[in-house]
Amino acid sequence: MNDVRPAGVTKRFEIRIEEKTHIGADGTLVPAIRDFVLDIEPDSMTVLMGPSGCGKTTLLRIVAHLDDRFIGDVGVPETARIGLVFQEPRLLPWRTVRQNIELVADPSFTPQDLDHLAAAVGIADMLPRYPQELSLGLARRVALARAFATRPDLLLLDEPFVSLDERTADRLRRLLLEIWQERPTTAILVTHNPREAILLADRLVLLAPRPTHVVASVPITTPQADRDAHAIDAIFADLLQRFPANFSAG
Repeated sequence: MNDVRPAGVTKRFEIRIEEKTHIGADGTLVPAIRDFVLDIEPDSMTVLMGPSGCGKTTLLRIVAHLDDRFIGDVGVPETARIGLVFQEPRLLPWRTVRQNIELVADPSFTPQDLDHLAAAVGIADMLPRYPQELSLGLARRVALARAFATRPDLLLLDEPFVSLDERTADRLRRLLLEIWQERPTTAILVTHNPREAILLADRLVLLAPRPTHVVASVPITTPQADRDAHAIDAIFADLLQRFPANFSAG
C-alpha cells in the first residue's frame, strides 16, 4: 500500500484555545475550555485524559474544524485530511461495510488497498455485509478501517472503545496500535481510562475539569511493545504518585 502523504499537518502544530463557551439551558454562558495550549508532534499518538464533562469531545470537534465558535487557533490547515473515529461507529445502515469504507476513502485508495486494510483489521469476511449484521466490536473495527482509508494527515479518536467489554476493548486497542504503527500518522485520542491511555500514548496529556486546560503533558517513554500489564501498572503507580488529583487508584 502506498502510504506516502503530501505535506500537510505531518509537521508539528499547536492547539491554542483562549476561550470556548457553551450556552446553558437557562441562556447563561458556560465556559468549556480556557487558556488551552498544546503542541502536537508529527506521527505521534497524543492521548488526552480528563474527567467526564471536561470538554474533551468539544476540543476534538474544534481541532476537526467542526466547531469554529471559539477564540484561538488550532494550527490545522483546512485542507488537511482528517480521519475521525467517534464514540459510536456511525456506519450508514443502507450501505455495505465495503461501501461505508469506499465512501470516505482517499481517491488514490484502490480496491486492493481496501482488501489489505480489511484483512489487517480482521473484517475481510464482513465487507459484503450490512452494519446491522455486525457486533459492536466488529462495527468499531470497520470504523477504524474507514478512518485509515482516508489516509489522514491527522487521526482523531473520541473514546473509540467505550462501552465495550474489557477483553474486546483490549484487543481493539492493540489492533489500533498495530495498524497505526504500520501506517504512522499524527493522532489524538481521547479517553477517561488511565490504563488505556498508558498503553497507547507517546504523550499523555492530563486535563483539568471544566473549563479545561492542560494540567500536565507527560511523555510515556516505555516502548509500546513492552507495555504489558506489569509495565502499565508500574507507569500507573508512578503517575498516581505524581498527579494524585488526576488519577484514582481504581
